[in-house]
Amino acid sequence: MSNIINDLQRTLETTLPHFNLREEELAKSYAPEKWTIRQLLHHITDAEMVLRERICRGLAHPGQVVYGFHQDSWANNLDYATRPMEVSKNLLKATRASILHLAEQFYELRGDNQYVHSETGLRIVKEEFDKVVWHNEHHLQQIEMALRN
Repeated sequence: MSNIINDLQRTLETTLPHFNLREEELAKSYAPEKWTIRQLLHHITDAEMVLRERICRGLAHPGQVVYGFHQDSWANNLDYATRPMEVSKNLLKATRASILHLAEQFYELRGDNQYVHSETGLRIVKEEFDKVVWHNEHHLQQIEMALRN
């Protein structure tokens, strides 16, 4: 279990400083027609809140159906272009603190609880904890690529 805790802490610590980038850096993208760093950071935050909800649902009421997260709709309709960075930074810190607490309490104890994702089918709670880390690392790579551009 210590790996999940260490990975959750490490990825948060690596991500948080990016919320303080200058506007010209936040506007960079890792490839043409791809999200900017600003959009990626807001997406990381929103996705993490969704993942936390799935973890909670799987822990509290195994077997239920959870619904998909359509990232482009969230980015467009929740106005990632103008959302204050500080709002998402604070949300990410609070959400990750909750996920860390849940992982410490339940990753081993009830991590095998199952639920059904509306698009991908049967899943277990441990997969969602692991996905928090994978998802964060994936987008950190894109942010680093954008900063090199």
